[in-house]
Amino acid sequence: MLPGRKKLRIVTERMVLRLPQHGDFRRWAALRAESSEFLTPWEPAWASDHLTRKSFTNRVYWAQRSVNTGSAAPVFMMRREDDALLGAITLDNIRRGPAQAGTLGYWIGQRFARQGFMREAIGGLVHYAFTTLDLSRVEAACLPENAASRGVLEKAGFKYEGVAQSYLQIGGRWRNHVLYANLRGDRRGRTDVG
Repeated sequence: MLPGRKKLRIVTERMVLRLPQHGDFRRWAALRAESSEFLTPWEPAWASDHLTRKSFTNRVYWAQRSVNTGSAAPVFMMRREDDALLGAITLDNIRRGPAQAGTLGYWIGQRFARQGFMREAIGGLVHYAFTTLDLSRVEAACLPENAASRGVLEKAGFKYEGVAQSYLQIGGRWRNHVLYANLRGDRRGRTDVG
């Protein structure tokens, strides 16, 4: 490891969550391509060069820079038993100061969906956010009709907070998203006002 490079590795029951590496390109591109119909209804439009090596190389460098600067924790989900790439999860937009918060985003390959991997990955990354990064709040958003994403967030301890109007462009148009959050030592509903 080069000086100044931070290592990010989270071990869960069935996975290792780690930074993307240049050698991951082929299996990443293959998994994204084979899962494209499964993923594209829920994601911002893919750039024309989305599945190219150059785009992936930029993603690898961005991931390392983000960890080094403390602005994000972007990791690949690797199955421990065979090192298969299952998907990715990112804690992004990390805000320090009074907020101590970050935003969660994730995707999983279609053939690995509905097997509990994403809930396990969310649990691992949220634990890391609260204990290692000392964040107080982890936020997530998804399309209202994305029942699978809403379900995994709720099973992972996130609570519904409301609707954000025109939150992201999905499929070329601005879409409302439902907002969820997980708080370290959940304080919702309590006040210290006497």
